[in-house]
Amino acid sequence: MAIYRDNSKRVQPLSSGAGTNGKKAAAAVTVEEKIVYRPLRRKLPDERQAVTHKFSIGGHEGYITVGLYEDGQPGEIFITMAKEGSTISGLMDGFATAISFSLQYGVPLKFLVDKFSHVRFEPSGWTGNQQVPYAKSILDYIFRWMGAKFIGPEYGQTEAGDTTKLRPTEPQPQQSLPFGPVIEDAPLCSECGGLMTRNGSCYKCENCGGTSGCS
Repeated sequence: MAIYRDNSKRVQPLSSGAGTNGKKAAAAVTVEEKIVYRPLRRKLPDERQAVTHKFSIGGHEGYITVGLYEDGQPGEIFITMAKEGSTISGLMDGFATAISFSLQYGVPLKFLVDKFSHVRFEPSGWTGNQQVPYAKSILDYIFRWMGAKFIGPEYGQTEAGDTTKLRPTEPQPQQSLPFGPVIEDAPLCSECGGLMTRNGSCYKCENCGGTSGCS
């Protein structure tokens, strides 16, 4: 006979205990449901391939370095801003560390790209990169570039089917008139045919000083 401590094995053959009527009963018990599954970290090898990309957003330059697994998928990211020691450089460094751990613990890259793309804050502006021509923020550029690089080129587009147009953020303030402009609506000078000012003088006569013979 072998004696085990309860829940020390995935499956234990018998478990004895007092029933409602005071009698002991034996039953097969499975403890799989009580097992807590912990995420596993997939570390990169000591020697790994990497891709370094230089970017510029509205005059703010920086570098993105992506460490790759053997299958070519990203496993870590480093973000270096041109102004070392600045607040934005420190924030990007800490953010890159968090994203690296997320990738190594199995968070899909597509989820991160969908979550952080099109986040808007300064600095923003033109990038000079045909894949991501305009960036709404540094995070927007980083994850749209990573999406275009490792998932598909459609992730770099500003809007569906167009990589150069900007999506309008506000409606046009001036609505189009229901009729075309009519030049006859304005008063004309009887001498030269030019437009009249509110005080009754002529634009052309004022400009030429009377040399054209219209005053």
